[in-house]
Parts: sequence; structure tokens; C-alpha cells
Amino acid sequence: MELKTPLYENHVQHNGKIVPFAGYLLPVQYEKGIIAEHMAVRTECGLFDVSHMGEILCAGPDAEKNLDYLMPNKIAGMYDGQVKYMPMCNENGGIVDDLLVYKVKENSYLLVVNASNIAKDYEWMKAHQFGDVVFTNISEQVGQIAIQGPKAIDVMKKLMAEEDLPSKYYTARYDGCIDGMKFVISRTGYTGERGYEIYLAAEDTPKMWELLLETGKEEGLICCGLGSRDTLRLEAGLPLYGHEMTDDITPYETSLDFFVKMDKEDFIGKAALIEKGEPTKKRIGLKVTGKGIVREHCDVYVGDKKIGETTSGTKLPYLNGAYAMAIIDAEYTEFGTAVEVDVRGRRIPAEVMTYNFYKSKR
Repeated sequence: MELKTPLYENHVQHNGKIVPFAGYLLPVQYEKGIIAEHMAVRTECGLFDVSHMGEILCAGPDAEKNLDYLMPNKIAGMYDGQVKYMPMCNENGGIVDDLLVYKVKENSYLLVVNASNIAKDYEWMKAHQFGDVVFTNISEQVGQIAIQGPKAIDVMKKLMAEEDLPSKYYTARYDGCIDGMKFVISRTGYTGERGYEIYLAAEDTPKMWELLLETGKEEGLICCGLGSRDTLRLEAGLPLYGHEMTDDITPYETSLDFFVKMDKEDFIGKAALIEKGEPTKKRIGLKVTGKGIVREHCDVYVGDKKIGETTSGTKLPYLNGAYAMAIIDAEYTEFGTAVEVDVRGRRIPAEVMTYNFYKSKR
């Protein structure tokens, strides 16, 4: 049976089309539709319910050592308020999940994990903990709202002083308070635009949602659902767990090399990554040059040779074209390489390019 986020009734009130997703009932879109929502985030701003995401606290004198062993990226040296993106590897070098790590203060961290992996990640962390550390799953107590788009800052400045907003990308403030609602706010997001993510008590989330919508009317703020969240992240070239990342795909194969620090003494999966050596497959972008739309799990060919498979794909509203991401044999990853994608038995021409299809000029 699917769960409801704290904002379920708000979605119904605003005529959201509710669908099951990652164990929750969430809006896939609202009345204006996915394209309108997508364009609102690219040109003005949109509001997303991301309360289905999981939150896990890691605290204790050995918190840093535990996280440094769990993650291939560096925890040591993080400053209070810093946020880092992390893949989390298994012993074979595959990806257990990708998450955000917030350093709250010394010996205290907030971990934000994918909804479908909350239980899996929590058990993984507890199974590998050592020393004086405690992992606590607080997901059910927390609501999360994302306000994204070039005008998101204008909306937030109506509600709080600009100096109280996190100004630097991937930083957070832990002392937010509006109308009696205390919250954490970070300059992060999953759309490729400037924006913020707000974490607050589950019971305060509906009130905050309505306050943001009312405050952002002049800025064109609208409710956005899962559909536009996916097209926005794909347009920005952002990977999605279960598509570009799985327990069998390594960070190197999905082009997350930057987030793996092999100069660390050790982390789970390091030995396996060393043993595997140079990856034989890499994630790339594909621009469809023929007629048709490419989805995930389509075979990619050069001539008669299958060289890989698409992981995500659709028509992207802002770019007004069909694009996809794929993991293919490394020897074919040069930009401009002509390939064909098999879509239900029909070969559609495409061209290899960067997976960062869109990059905000802001």
C-alpha cells in the first residue's frame, strides 16, 4: 500500500494527477501539464513536493570516519553548512545509492537519500557502522519542498532576508524560520536551475507549501509534478538511480569520476574499482537526429554491433528536441559519433554528445 506525503491533500486540492511512485502517492502533473511546468522552472519558478525523499541523521565522535568509509567522495574537510553529492558504493564497486551529505556541525551530518532506497540505505549504513556513531532514520518526521527556477530567489526574499539565504551553491542554513515554522534551507536542486530545497517538520509542510504558492504568484510560481521533475533533470544531464545508476553500475561507468577520490585511504568498493581498471563503458548523451523519441532500455548500435543501452530519454521541452542518455562502449564515446537506437524494431539515427544537454546561463 502506497504512503502519502504530508502534502497529499494539497495536491488533491490543486488538482494534481496522483500516481504511485517509489511507494508514495504523488502528483505526476497538474492541470497546466508537464510542458508548462517544465517551462515555468526554466523561465520563472516551480514548486515540487520531494517529501518522499529520505532523511537519515549520522552523529557521534566517529561520524566522519564512518561516512568517509561509506562514501568514495571525501567527508573529511567539509565545513559546517557544506553539502556534497555522493555516490555510495558496494563491495563490487556498484552504486548502492546516490545521496546528499549535509554537514550540520562537528560530529553531526544529515544524509538525504532516494525514496525507493530509504530502508536499503539505512540498513546498509547500520550494517557497516563502527565505533561511536548512531544512524537515525527520521524520514517520516520530515517534509521537503523544492522551489526551483530563476525567480525562486525573488520569492524567498519576500519571506526572509537575503543574508539568511544560502548564497553559495551546495551550502545550507539550519536556522530558517518563517511564521513560526523552523526549517533547513539549502541551495540545491534537481532541475539544472538556481533554487532551494527546504526541510521542515512534516506537520508544517502543508502550511509552507501554500505560503510559498501565495507569495510567488507575481513570479509565476506554479505546482509541479514528477513528470516535469524528470524532464528537467534529464535536460540538465542529471543521473537518476535505477536508470543511470544501479548496484551493478560503477561511478566510473556512469561518468561520476569526480565524486570518487582514490587518494583516500579506503572506502567500500575501492579495491573492486582498482581491480576493474579503466572502465570499458561510459555514460554519454545522445541527440536524436532522425524522427522519433527514444526511451530507456533501447539498444544502441553502430552498424550491426550493439554498443550499449539507453538509460533515460524523451522529448525535452526547453530544447525542443528528442534526447537520451546511454551507457555505451568507451571506444564509441567521441562526440559526433553516429549511432542508431533500436526503438521497437525501428532504427532511429542519433549522435553522441555531452549528457549536459542544457546548462543554465544563470
